[in-house]
Amino acid sequence: MRHQRVINHLGRTSSHRKAMLANMASSLIMHKRITTTTAKAKALRTYVEPLITKSKEDSTHSRRMVFSYLKDKQAVAELFREVSPKIAERPGGYTRILKIGNRIGDNADMCILELVDYNVNMLGGEAAKAKTTRRKRTTKKKTEDVTEKAPSARKSAAKAIKSETSSTKSTETAEEAPKE
Repeated sequence: MRHQRVINHLGRTSSHRKAMLANMASSLIMHKRITTTTAKAKALRTYVEPLITKSKEDSTHSRRMVFSYLKDKQAVAELFREVSPKIAERPGGYTRILKIGNRIGDNADMCILELVDYNVNMLGGEAAKAKTTRRKRTTKKKTEDVTEKAPSARKSAAKAIKSETSSTKSTETAEEAPKE
């Protein structure tokens, strides 16, 4: 029985799993978004979010603790310089998992794992607002103008029809008269 075995071993040994999560966490911090399987993303989320929380306090101790997990000097510098000031007000939930379907080769459930404060499209930035091109087809003003003009348009159309019929009748009678 597997009671209270919370960690997902991902089919790897402990050292392989730790190295893989450290590499994925470094990539996430450097690129702000990675594409991976859903199982790895869920495991990585529990690995990287405590590190981001530790980065809120910029001290030598917290830098050393984060470095012991990440094992990448540039990723630690990026985390403390750029990521932590941006998430300073956030109480938690620094990452987002967006499912993108299944992988073609082995049908694995794929997703995008990203840092929440770095997605411009979901934050409602200017780029997202510029993309919207939907417009309404009619407005109230146009519909009111059409209903007001409709009776007068009907009258003028009726007058035009009457004048056409009367002119055609007169031309028909004029044409018929000389023939006789």
